[in-house]
Amino acid sequence: MSDDPHEVADASLVSTRNVEVVVMALLLAVAVFLGWDNWRIGAGWAPDGPQAGYFPFYLSVLLGGASLVGIVSALRDPALREEVFVGRSAFGRVLRVFIPTVIFVLSVQILGIYVSSFLFVSLFMILIGKIAVWKSVLTGLIFSIGMFFIFDVEFNVLLPKGPLEAAFGF
Repeated sequence: MSDDPHEVADASLVSTRNVEVVVMALLLAVAVFLGWDNWRIGAGWAPDGPQAGYFPFYLSVLLGGASLVGIVSALRDPALREEVFVGRSAFGRVLRVFIPTVIFVLSVQILGIYVSSFLFVSLFMILIGKIAVWKSVLTGLIFSIGMFFIFDVEFNVLLPKGPLEAAFGF
């Protein structure tokens, strides 16, 4: 929170402590999985040097240890229980960006990256940025054409294409 006395307190959606514990638990799960997998492929010392999983195994041990320390300190700190991680209005603003981004990622699979990028940039500018439709469409078009020229034509990088590119023979 800021020191502004006129700022209205935002209703708490989740506490910092809960977020820290969940993130540390997920990191601990990743560390356990990586540790197990690196142990499986060989985390010891061979006659010719370290095995393939030697360094990654010990990095996962460090990650797991740091995660455990983080969980314990988050649970022991009473101030984190009351600290607001995200309020309702801030979470709403995050969702205004997150949901269109998820839709963009899914639409790339159907429409291809260039058409999806055009729609994402244009609609984001129109709906979120409140920018004039012609400016938004022009910007989305320039961005998508520029991206196509750079990646597909100049660097010959294969990016996901959709039915529109197929109709033009790409």
